[in-house]
Amino acid sequence: MYKLLLSWRYLRTRYIALASIISVMLGVATMIVVNSVMAGFTREMQNRIHGILADLVVTARSLEGVPDAEWQMERLREVAGDEIDAMTPTVIVPAMLSFQYDDNWITRQVQLIGIDETTQGEVSDFCMYLQHPENRREVSFELREDGYDTGGLADSLGTPHRPQMADAGWQHRRRMIRYREFERRMSGARDDPPDHEPRAAPGAPPGISDPSGAESMPLDPASRFSGPGETQKPPPTDPFAGRRHSDSDEDRFDPSVRQHTGAVLGIALSAVRLPTGEDGMLLLPGDDVRLTFPTAGTPPQAISDTFTVVDFYESKMSEYDSGFVFVPIRKLQELRGMIDPSTGVGYISAIQIRLKPGANGNEVRDRLRAAFDPHLYNVETWRDRQGPLLAAVAMETAILNVLLFLIIAVAGFGILAIFLMIVIEKTRDIGILKSLGASGAGVMGIFLAYGLSLGLVGSGVGTVLGLLFVKYINEIADWLGWLTGRPVFDPSVYYFYRIPATVDPWTVSWIVGGALCIAVLASVLPAMRAAMLHPVEALRYE
Repeated sequence: MYKLLLSWRYLRTRYIALASIISVMLGVATMIVVNSVMAGFTREMQNRIHGILADLVVTARSLEGVPDAEWQMERLREVAGDEIDAMTPTVIVPAMLSFQYDDNWITRQVQLIGIDETTQGEVSDFCMYLQHPENRREVSFELREDGYDTGGLADSLGTPHRPQMADAGWQHRRRMIRYREFERRMSGARDDPPDHEPRAAPGAPPGISDPSGAESMPLDPASRFSGPGETQKPPPTDPFAGRRHSDSDEDRFDPSVRQHTGAVLGIALSAVRLPTGEDGMLLLPGDDVRLTFPTAGTPPQAISDTFTVVDFYESKMSEYDSGFVFVPIRKLQELRGMIDPSTGVGYISAIQIRLKPGANGNEVRDRLRAAFDPHLYNVETWRDRQGPLLAAVAMETAILNVLLFLIIAVAGFGILAIFLMIVIEKTRDIGILKSLGASGAGVMGIFLAYGLSLGLVGSGVGTVLGLLFVKYINEIADWLGWLTGRPVFDPSVYYFYRIPATVDPWTVSWIVGGALCIAVLASVLPAMRAAMLHPVEALRYE
């Protein structure tokens, strides 16, 4: 009992030990924060990558692709059908996206992906990243009337608010058509044949009256037009029919009731951050864009076509959200010339595979690699495709843990120096204790208990501070950004809009346990020196 009492007294009266406590506290708190953030990065990154890439991807090495998706998938079932849960074909090609905002043309490089909307959701989490609730249940390349999310799929995590999305859909498309027609009339182009392709200008005024005395033309979509479900016609089979003008109303492409082939754009291709913290939208569902991409011939030629934006894709990874455009696979095959005219069979670029629960992806990958010609096909798991990125994150976490653990080691050396000073200063007290019958083990226990107490207090306070920091890390980052005038966390660099953090109880346990071990080990040498003091020698000069 006397050992604990003396340890507590030293802990309360020795303010020099406060430096060691602070060192242990800072080391533990920093390691908890770093490991939680890195674990959050790893988890979110893996979820995003896995969500878009599926478990396995079989890719054709040629940009022209390989023929007959059904035959290719049947071959896959013959090799690993017992491990395969679902498959879907895709066509992937580099492309240029062009659209007009006000009087400015904006062109961006994208990766154009043709998907089968009926099977894409079976192999990946593509649906859950869309902005319309109906599309999250069942993917469709048809433009919706309204109902698009205005705050993103994770607004509780701080996703920028997008009030313009409240008007997205058919109502926005009809409003923009009326606005463009009014602009042409105001510019004196009443006698020219109308150009029925709307230009994207989500910032147009909500209503305009004709100053020439013509009838007021409100831009409320419900005022003059019925919904698309009542009058919408099927899209034309000719991809250029939307740009032809005919004297017949039946042949003329009317964008107020019809759309071009639907396209789903990455959200970052349209959203721009405003000083207010909201997202300004260059495009909205209902606007038309131009996509230019190479054909499948040799040599390839450039071809372009008009598409209607029907939804946005938001995976929260800026690399994907700023570079992906999804369109129907059959339409892309037709435009690129990837359909055999004699059989009607299309060519594909890749097949995404979802494995059954418990299946070993590496084993299935090796079996498929042995069955398919490696000169024509490339078989990879989702980890293989992003292996360098995931390995870099793991290595960075390990190096940071080693460096940060040195902070606690420095605290351990501080405890060692403090305890050696205490042993020298308390030589008389140690001699009195031994003369009263205290054993060497008892004296040693006093200093070990003292070291353990320093470790417990430091690691306990550090754990609380670290967990609180992790809980409010995004608020702290926003405050630091406001204080310094520059963002602490740049989404374009770190992939995510908010700092992800995951607290692992096992990680917290080994951090606290390591801090306690360092504190106790640092007190062993002073404790042994105190235990070896002879009471007569200790009291000789007192």
